[in-house]
Amino acid sequence: MALTNEQYDAIMRKYSLKQQNARRIAEERLEEVARKCPEYVSIREEIARTAGAAFHSLSENGSISVEETVRKIASLSERKSAVLKEAGFPEDYAEPVYECTECNDTGFLPDGRKCSCFLKEQIDLLYRHSRLGRIPESENFDHLSYDYYQGEELEDFKRIVEICHSFADGFSDDPAKKQYENLLFYGNVGTGKSFLSACIAKELLDRGFSVIYFSAEELFRLLSDIMFRRDTETSLADTRSELYECDLIIIDDLGTELTNSAVALHLFSLLNERYLMRKSVIISTNMSLEELQQRYADRIFSRLIERYRFLKLTGPDIRRLKKA
Repeated sequence: MALTNEQYDAIMRKYSLKQQNARRIAEERLEEVARKCPEYVSIREEIARTAGAAFHSLSENGSISVEETVRKIASLSERKSAVLKEAGFPEDYAEPVYECTECNDTGFLPDGRKCSCFLKEQIDLLYRHSRLGRIPESENFDHLSYDYYQGEELEDFKRIVEICHSFADGFSDDPAKKQYENLLFYGNVGTGKSFLSACIAKELLDRGFSVIYFSAEELFRLLSDIMFRRDTETSLADTRSELYECDLIIIDDLGTELTNSAVALHLFSLLNERYLMRKSVIISTNMSLEELQQRYADRIFSRLIERYRFLKLTGPDIRRLKKA
């Protein structure tokens, strides 16, 4: 999915404004040049007439003298640059000044591929909509440390990290190559559950996939608002693209929220709908599997058992060790 239609249109509106601004500046500069150097304008008009005559001849007769046309336009262009320079202006002063010279502020390269500037706009927009903000530079796989683990816990953590890499690598814009999987991190406080979720989120956001983060408390409050219409502006339709259609949704700290059977049922609907759409979910919780089963209806817990890969993190409280 990456971008919704609304998000794509928002980026293209920015490019349209950039092009309008470039043309406005060029027009203002051309007026300035015309006042000081009328010959420049005459040469520009002669170049346009030459090109127009060549096109007309091609349309009417099916052929043109390519070499002669190119030679004449090249000669006029050289003269145009010369008179502009003689008047004290840079050679390209009256041409549009684009922010990106690779795509001329269209967002796309001549071969139809997205320009690097478009990809940057896309990633920035996805970050803004992720509810994560800019993930700290330290929260990525490159900064992952094994120093806090030893023995069997170290081997388990390395195995889980490899699973996280494989999970992120399984995302693809090609449906035939995409791998569908859900993860559930559980274990003691401070063992790296949220950190690994952030690592995966950053990896995918930087590749242009859409990721939405919710703490369990935030998500259940939103589901409750939808269920009971506490906020007339909140509706399932308004949030469907975020909850149901983003490439990955992360639910952090499941078990810390206040819930009831009606909202829990809405959570089941969300998880089930994303399963049917083959859209991935990552859940993290400090609760044990037994506690999860006691807290949530069997209907929800059975779905977790069937469709999620359970990854238990053990070891010391890393956040406490870092503070120490």
